[in-house]
Amino acid sequence: MARVAIIGGGPAGLMAAEALAESPNATVSPKKSPKIEIFDAMPSPGRKFLMAGKGGMNITHAEPLPDFIRRYGARAERIAPLLDAFGPGQLREWIHGLGIETFVGTSGRVFPTEMKAAPLLRAWLHRLRGQGVQFHVRHRWLGWADGQLRFATPDGEIAVEADAVVLSLGGGSWAKLGSDGAWVPLLAGRGVPVAPLKPANCGFDVAWSPYFSERYAGEPLKAVIASVGAHRQQGEFNITASGIEGGLVYAMSAPLRDALATDGHAALHLDLAPGRSLERLTEELSRPRGRDSLANHLRRRAGIEGVKAALLREFCPAQTLDSAASLAAAIKSLPVPVIATRPIDEAISTAGGVAFEALDEALMLTAMPGVFCAGEMLDWEAPTGGYLLTACLASGRAAGLGVRRWLERERSA
Repeated sequence: MARVAIIGGGPAGLMAAEALAESPNATVSPKKSPKIEIFDAMPSPGRKFLMAGKGGMNITHAEPLPDFIRRYGARAERIAPLLDAFGPGQLREWIHGLGIETFVGTSGRVFPTEMKAAPLLRAWLHRLRGQGVQFHVRHRWLGWADGQLRFATPDGEIAVEADAVVLSLGGGSWAKLGSDGAWVPLLAGRGVPVAPLKPANCGFDVAWSPYFSERYAGEPLKAVIASVGAHRQQGEFNITASGIEGGLVYAMSAPLRDALATDGHAALHLDLAPGRSLERLTEELSRPRGRDSLANHLRRRAGIEGVKAALLREFCPAQTLDSAASLAAAIKSLPVPVIATRPIDEAISTAGGVAFEALDEALMLTAMPGVFCAGEMLDWEAPTGGYLLTACLASGRAAGLGVRRWLERERSA
């Protein structure tokens, strides 16, 4: 019986196990089915999966598949075949097969009806164990020695011999949940091209004045449009003591991060009044102020108050605030300069990882036959909203099916 070691018990690893455990047809002999074992460094599998679902388990998104695929940016072409085989629709059917119902929210995001990850994970692990999948927790992968897999365990180091391996070790964020990027030198040392891990869906530092930082930290900034180059999106985010974070910032994190890396500087441009044109704002702000303070004038004439007004004071020189035309232009496109990404361990996900060019169509490393990679450790990124989880599951399934086909070819050779 062939033995398959899946290293990493997150969504990609669990889905690889399921793809392997499924009988491709009724004529397959159980004796030919591989022994499937999942090794995870944490005390239990799916730790980051559970954390991601703590505030509401966003599984996938219901937008049309072509739009969905475009969310993967530069890697859309490589992710597309994975989603063609196991995309949002198939993912929802799979979840329903676990006895978990789903619904589409007003934003198009898809959630379990209970809004929690734990029931889904429990049902999934129960089914996998019923399919014969074995779990080994507190087993931290240390690499290879003499063709065997090395693991650090509570009882000391062990060696495991496997006929095929699926690496699904996550990216480099949330180290306390297992995704610490410790695998990078292990693969790079074997000649596998690995793009440096970078924070994705992350916050940014801003050089706030002490007053602004103390007064507005924790404040939400709602109903704004953010833009970075050609990227433009409406939403909201939060002010923090050190910078900015939240959904709209995460959506802009890739172009902001890349601009910082390329140019050494970057700015998030904000339209603070999406419902008003520049011409209308200029006309309204040009009206006599009388005895009104600037704060009252902004509130009455432009609907700008609170943290939005404070942002204008934070970044606009006095001459801009004193000119109706300049102030209107600042309201429609206020540059908020960012100075650095927040640390990678704070990021929701990471970019970088194993280059797709090092993999075949089944996600097997061409330089290491029998070793497959899946999930966030591959060199791709996507915004939040279900896109991360969907691609992790789709790549895990592709790797699992790839292992099955590879073992069949090896057996018949």
